Amino acid sequence: MITHDTPVLRVAGRPVARYVTRPELSDRLSPRPYLHPVTTLSGTAVTELSPVDHTHHLGVGVAVPDVEGHNFWGGRTYVQGQGPTELDNHGAQRHSAFQLRDPDGFVEELRWVASGAELLRERRTVAATELTDTAWALDFTFSLTNVTPDPLSIGSPATNGRPGAAYGGFFWRARKEADTPHVFTADREGEHVVHGTCADWLALAGTGWTLVFAGATDRTRQDPWFVRTAEYPGVGASLASDERLPIPPGDTAVRRIVTVVADGRLDRAEAAALVRKAVSQ
Repeated sequence: MITHDTPVLRVAGRPVARYVTRPELSDRLSPRPYLHPVTTLSGTAVTELSPVDHTHHLGVGVAVPDVEGHNFWGGRTYVQGQGPTELDNHGAQRHSAFQLRDPDGFVEELRWVASGAELLRERRTVAATELTDTAWALDFTFSLTNVTPDPLSIGSPATNGRPGAAYGGFFWRARKEADTPHVFTADREGEHVVHGTCADWLALAGTGWTLVFAGATDRTRQDPWFVRTAEYPGVGASLASDERLPIPPGDTAVRRIVTVVADGRLDRAEAAALVRKAVSQ
């Protein structure tokens, strides 16, 4: 599935993530760049690529199920009154160039194309930073600019009539293990309580690893968290939760997510302390 340029991010000289710019994927998977594998500093993998349960889940990246009816998420499209439906409506995120590329990060230009037309142009900035001997941070910013002459909007299955399915935006498919991972925020825990809420940070803890996600701008913190643990382990920040996100011609939507990648199972105090350090760097 991997071709062409695949930068490797390093922290303190250790490889922690591989970025695939031009994956060989079928149209049904909505081809797009992704990070996989992402690992802790000790080498534990904390992402999955095209797992059997959801083959369109591609490590860490940006995936949106509805941009003016075009699917940049992969898989089936939710159609009101029909449910998840196979449609020939898949778009692709195409790597254009790196504006900057270092061992610990990069700045990339991408084109979001569907039906032969470019809808969005993205600037993606990714950086890896050491926090402690057992934790590092992945700083991920994406800016989506409407390059068409017309207004466009981003939607989700939730805005199209499927309650609780507001996925779309930054998404991290975590590794699936025998035990369901523990999910918690500063004052809540459990998938059903945390899913769909806004919180400064959210932690997902598995066997010997913890991921702590934080919105790093005021606008990003307004996006509710999309959380799955029982069906599969995945966390995202919802661009379109209750209503579609409009992007007028020439306008840009910007989001920044910082994720702590730690060895071991963190408690609330440890998670909060690492997030504060990661966001302030």
